[in-house]
Amino acid sequence: MIPFLSLQNTNKPYHDDLIRIFAEKLEKGWFILGQELTEFENRFASYCETNFCLGVANGLDALTIILKAYKYPPQSEIIVPANTYIATILAVINAGLKPVLVEPLLDTYLIDSNQLEQAITKKTKAILLTHLYGKCCEMTAIQAVATKYQLQIFEDAAQAHGATYLGIKAGNLGDAAGFSFYPSKNLGALGDGGAITCNDESLAHEYRQLRNYGSSQKYVFDEIGLNSRLDEIQAAFLSLKLQYLDSENVYRQKIARNYLEQINNPSIVLPPSNSIDKDVWHLFVIRTEKRDKLRTYLAQQGIGTDIHYPVPPHKQKALSEFNHLCFPITEKIHQEVLSIPLNPTLQEVEIEYIIEKINYFNG
Repeated sequence: MIPFLSLQNTNKPYHDDLIRIFAEKLEKGWFILGQELTEFENRFASYCETNFCLGVANGLDALTIILKAYKYPPQSEIIVPANTYIATILAVINAGLKPVLVEPLLDTYLIDSNQLEQAITKKTKAILLTHLYGKCCEMTAIQAVATKYQLQIFEDAAQAHGATYLGIKAGNLGDAAGFSFYPSKNLGALGDGGAITCNDESLAHEYRQLRNYGSSQKYVFDEIGLNSRLDEIQAAFLSLKLQYLDSENVYRQKIARNYLEQINNPSIVLPPSNSIDKDVWHLFVIRTEKRDKLRTYLAQQGIGTDIHYPVPPHKQKALSEFNHLCFPITEKIHQEVLSIPLNPTLQEVEIEYIIEKINYFNG
């Protein structure tokens, strides 16, 4: 059996170091807002080539805090992709703002920059985009629109650790970015975790305050904040794993190249191959009208798969106010996409087997 993803296997190379780190932090007895967090923040800021990084509890909080810091008037509009994980949209709502959904391009699954202008109104304050599946959005066009209408750009970079656009890292392509360190991410903790990156010192101060109840100093609270802090143990784990992120991303790119060059099935649409070495392939997502049959077939062959995502955000019960909307491209994507295994633990023989079985599929 080839699992879609085994976190046990993913963390196996780090096992002894993770045990050692845990023991050291347990002995030290300092677990919140300490030296390990500061060191990780400095390392991740350097990695993303930004001036600042602030560790928070998870990726959703990272995006929520980014939006709260700007203190937009209530129900100001934030443009978001219709094709995204629901957290992107929840962050806007949690910040007391109004999400305005925009369709993606069918070939990249990323927000269609050509549709941005028609979504802008006098209430629009920012564009919150998602670098989905490890591929950066088309930033040149998005930045042009943002400049024209004096909008902020925020990145949901939860799936894009190390991805680049024109040589610039995800996390440094807008005014601020939110990352997730959920265990399955390219840079994953052993629990929840997240971070904000930015280049503005005053914003970094505001983010730092908002993540800690709105406190400027102990027991002094200047505003309504969140309890959202990346803990010392997870920060230490992430510092360890950050050292290997680039090499693991390179291996992901190698697997993606093999898939793109060797999967040859007329019923299956592959992701774009124009930026293999710029994308970090958090997921390898294929598309077919025969998704359910393909998934069943691959399971019978011992190959695990997943669907990212089966129900689009605007059709979720939690977002009932959007249920009446129609986004045909988004809906087509969610009806047809299937994620096949791609992670640093895959062996060559497993990769060859997956390719072989997909090519044999005839529906």
